[in-house]
Amino acid sequence: MSDMKAVAVRELKNRLSAYLREVKAGEVVLVTDRGTVVAELRQPTAEVVLSDTDAALARLSADGLLVPGLPQSPEAYGESPLGEAVSSADLLDAERGDS
Repeated sequence: MSDMKAVAVRELKNRLSAYLREVKAGEVVLVTDRGTVVAELRQPTAEVVLSDTDAALARLSADGLLVPGLPQSPEAYGESPLGEAVSSADLLDAERGDS
């Protein structure tokens, strides 16, 4: 692998495609803002690092305690324990005693 190179944010923005080609070729690019390194561009590694939250969700799913739903899919969600659907306006009216 070649040496690391540093590039200012403005230069990176102006020539992003060129720097991404260099990263793809194995170069590591340090991004600086006013002389301070703020980011590092490098090829992704095979290792996936999960956040604490994602790791906890993965453990719950693996233990069978969590079943991830499918967004926007009614089949992914069970019957609501609250019963019949009520609009938020009706709930507010009931809370205020307007019903």
